[in-house]
Amino acid sequence: MSEARELLRLISISKTFPGVQALKGVDFDLRPGEIHCVCGENGAGKSTLIKIVSGAYQPDEGGEIWFEGEKVTLSPLGAMDLGIQCIYQEHTIFRPLSVTENIFVGMEITKKGFMQKQEMRKRTKEVLDYLSSDIDPDELVGNLSAGEQKIVEFAKALVFDRKVIILDEPTASFSVTEIENLLDIVHKIKDRGIGVIYISHHLDEVERIADRITILRDGNLINTCASSEITQNELIRQMVGRDASLFYNREHFTPGEVILEADGLTGNGVADCSFNVRRGEVLGFAGMVGSGRSELMTLLFGGVEKISGSVKLFGEEVDLQNPRVSIRNKMCYITEDRQHSGLFLIHTIARNTIIANLLISSGSFYMPKKEEDVGEEFIKKLGTRAKNAGVLAGNLSGGNQQKVVLAKWFNTEGEIFIFDEPTRGIDVGAKQEIYRLMTDLLRDGKAVIMVSSDMPEVISMSDRIMVMKSGRIVGELDGNDVTEENVLELSIGGRKI
Repeated sequence: MSEARELLRLISISKTFPGVQALKGVDFDLRPGEIHCVCGENGAGKSTLIKIVSGAYQPDEGGEIWFEGEKVTLSPLGAMDLGIQCIYQEHTIFRPLSVTENIFVGMEITKKGFMQKQEMRKRTKEVLDYLSSDIDPDELVGNLSAGEQKIVEFAKALVFDRKVIILDEPTASFSVTEIENLLDIVHKIKDRGIGVIYISHHLDEVERIADRITILRDGNLINTCASSEITQNELIRQMVGRDASLFYNREHFTPGEVILEADGLTGNGVADCSFNVRRGEVLGFAGMVGSGRSELMTLLFGGVEKISGSVKLFGEEVDLQNPRVSIRNKMCYITEDRQHSGLFLIHTIARNTIIANLLISSGSFYMPKKEEDVGEEFIKKLGTRAKNAGVLAGNLSGGNQQKVVLAKWFNTEGEIFIFDEPTRGIDVGAKQEIYRLMTDLLRDGKAVIMVSSDMPEVISMSDRIMVMKSGRIVGELDGNDVTEENVLELSIGGRKI
């Protein structure tokens, strides 16, 4: 390689998973003492890219990875040996161990078979001092704040002289003070000549610290430029630009009466959330991963106890203490994880179809023949591809599993349907079917609340959109204001373009 000053170069990197091409011929490079930020929407390919750099994924054939002028094949251990370390959003620490023990776990300094505890403590203290941190090397990590735990992970990288540090959404759920401290530390790391790959959807952070910015969209490289060469508005537009053919055109209806009102809902990581939904409309919830959308839905459905706030259903205040009460009040929750919380994979289509209705029926259980008849009825209604209702749910495709989840809730004759990531992991044809079924619900006067990280989906399907950031609703969009740019601007900065 001619660029001797490059630490890392990726050439034409692609990565395909079953049914999805996550990266498509992406080029990327990193220089010593540089902060190179990678930006993109949910699903743009950011996580896949850093997992390839850290050796967790292998790229498809044809791509090349060069490190300090040498062509390499990376594995997790191989990447660490080269000096590449990834610090993920979730902490990778051992809470019962001390700060020093966390830093050296698995890589202890020994001499003649004895651990050199004082030497390890000394090195830990030196690095913490360099980071201007007053954390005690002997303190248990479990006693530290989230920001302090992240500092311990930085310290580990510096103790072992890493050359490349990857930061994946490092400030998620941090306080303002902790964010300021972390950004200061990132600059200190840069000053040591370490190359930093910084993944964040907080564009104000990107604007403050980036030397260069790479923008990914739908697995494609859109642009790499110096941070001084692009405005925040232009960055957002490059992140969201999309072919209109990806959008779904659905029939719209005149909304009817308000049938659900939430006022100041607080708990489960969300605070002071107020909204309403009417018959015949889709109320979309948008926001970046970690914004609190699913947590709010779980709270609304009674999956966790609320701290404060109230919910009215059909004009009457109801204490939704648990999901059973919610179901009895005509609410249905299609969770994002159909395999673990939406279905019993080892049971039949028929059993899955009647399971929610058992909670609200006067009888204690269905007779087998009745169960089978109900299962067959919904196979026909929803067009589920299965030989009969005796097929195990675990043997169905993702799209057909989602139809069984819908059958379970349709069988309760609910009025309010919460869809959390309704088309995640299913193919385009199945998506169209799910959209059709949602539209049928609206035609029948039902109300739909939809959480989605798929921007074309939430834009196309929603009549109104509530945008969340950091556990709060930061804006409501309707009419001509329902655009990708406005959704992303609120998701990132809490304001519209």
